[in-house]
Amino acid sequence: MTNDLDALEQQIRSNGSLPQHIAIIMDGNGRWAKERSLPRLAGHNEGINSVREVVRACGELNIEVLTLYTFSKENWNRPPKEVSALMKLLLRTIRKEVDELDENNVKVHVIGDLDDLPTEPRNGMLEAIERTAHNTGLQLNLALSYGGRGEILEAVEGLYRDIQKGVHSIEDLTEELFSSYMHTGNCPDPDLLIRTSGEARISNFLLWQLAYTELYITSKYWPDFRREELYKAILDFQSRERRFGKVSEQIKNQPLLAEQS
Repeated sequence: MTNDLDALEQQIRSNGSLPQHIAIIMDGNGRWAKERSLPRLAGHNEGINSVREVVRACGELNIEVLTLYTFSKENWNRPPKEVSALMKLLLRTIRKEVDELDENNVKVHVIGDLDDLPTEPRNGMLEAIERTAHNTGLQLNLALSYGGRGEILEAVEGLYRDIQKGVHSIEDLTEELFSSYMHTGNCPDPDLLIRTSGEARISNFLLWQLAYTELYITSKYWPDFRREELYKAILDFQSRERRFGKVSEQIKNQPLLAEQS
């Protein structure tokens, strides 16, 4: 297996066109556990191992940004017992992992409404953010109490307030300016979105940022998504032609057929 992984990594590096920003919808923890007659929390626990391995792999590949859909606004509607267990798991995990994250030059950032979290998990996240603020490697965005529509509304509100203050005028409005008011304002938009468990939807995740993102959907549940699966997703990304509304000939700097005739 190690030789296979080394070969995949070598192929990725030789291709050269690495995504700057990878976003992942980590889906299927509960179903993974159910298929094994285990409690749902067992799936979330195993999913932490996938997070650890994917973060390490992205750091080693010099990916700039990794954004993980960790807990959505809608997840607060789950049974209170499960929500409480997830918050405890979040706190335990960040305290356990922060040393390695710091040693590996990973910068922790949160997108979403951190104030929604209970006191201890919120403080644990704030401590990790402060501890790793000086790091210059992989930026790890954890989407916590996050919703894409809410983020857009917050950006509109923030921009409107600044227009009222005279910081900007309505004539200043561009996509770039609006993007700066999003929670990911300091990041490039995702090049690659990975969703596990086979579901084919984006679930209110990074709605503004995903305009030209390549989508990769795998039937693997998140607890089974490890380094090899990440490498396969990146290789698939590298095989695609990203045109951004142009035609292939423009991307390849070839004359159009109409111009040749």
